This record gives sequence, structure tokens and C-alpha cells, in this order.
Amino acid sequence: MLNINEIKTGTNIIQNGAPYVVLYHEHSKMGRAGSVLRTRLKNLANGNVLEKTFQGAESVEEADVSKSKAQYTYKENDSYNFMDNESYEQFTLSKEALGDNINYLKEGTEVSILNFNGNPINIELPIKITLRVIEAPPGVKGNTVSTGGKMVTLETGIKVSTPLFVKEGDEIIINTEKGEYVSRA
Repeated sequence: MLNINEIKTGTNIIQNGAPYVVLYHEHSKMGRAGSVLRTRLKNLANGNVLEKTFQGAESVEEADVSKSKAQYTYKENDSYNFMDNESYEQFTLSKEALGDNINYLKEGTEVSILNFNGNPINIELPIKITLRVIEAPPGVKGNTVSTGGKMVTLETGIKVSTPLFVKEGDEIIINTEKGEYVSRA
């Protein structure tokens, strides 16, 4: 069990029977009242974020979350299939569990699997991933008011804003945390 002084950003805890990671924490003490810990928690199974305040004497259970490497293999209906790189076991995760991560998955993508109590619950994508542009309008210099950019469609179906010089067939690097164009591959 962890007391409120041991809860830091990045700590995995169990709240309401589900594993959460602490995204933000702030200790505060008001006068004679006991200290409190304000946190922002992200559910590792479904990605929901909640804000929780812990009182001075409260303690929480630390979540047993481990990571392993796996490879995305294919999609079947609303299930996404992965293969563990060490045991070669296949497992599936639902579209709801993966959330926005599905926008960056293509066959063969290496991901980190989050395991809770020995069962895979979600994935962590690499920060940068390379995807091919499948649809891009022509970029005509001089027809923009600002610095210029255009929306292109990538092989996974996601649309991102890129500079005017990016064209159909190019491979570009995308930041998966922000969903933004980084550079050409």
C-alpha cells in the first residue's frame, strides 16, 4: 500500500478495481487541516481520465503493471490482434480499449503491451511512427494567407496537417502523442 507521500507522477495505482497511472500530482496543506493530494489519473484499460483528491491518512494499492513487446498483426471486425515477441502468443484487444491508438496502427508495428495481473489491457505506441500518404491535394504556392499547410490522409485513415510540399506516396513521420506531422521519412 502507498500513502499519499509515495504517490508521484508515473506511479501505477489501483482505483475502483482498475489500474490507473498518475498523470499529475500536487500536495497541499491548508492551515490546521491535514494535507491533501490532488491527482489526475488515467485508466490504463480504457484511457478515461479522472481527477481524484486523496486525504492525508488515505493509502492506495500499487498496481502490478508490466510491459512487454508485441507486434500488431491484423484487424478483425472491432478486434485488433497482436503477437507477443517473446512467447509468440496471439491476443486481441478491443477498439474501445485501444481508443485513439488505432489511428496509428499498421501491420507489423512494434508496440509495448501493458499487462495487468498477467493479462494484456492496452498498448503504448512509439512516440514517432512512419506512415504513407495515400491522399494529398496539390499544394499550390501563393494561394495561402498564412504559413501554408494542407490536410492529407494517411494509410491508416487518419488525417493530419502537413506542409505544402508533402505529396501522395510520401512517407512521413507522425508524433503519436500529439497527432502531428514531424518530418519526411
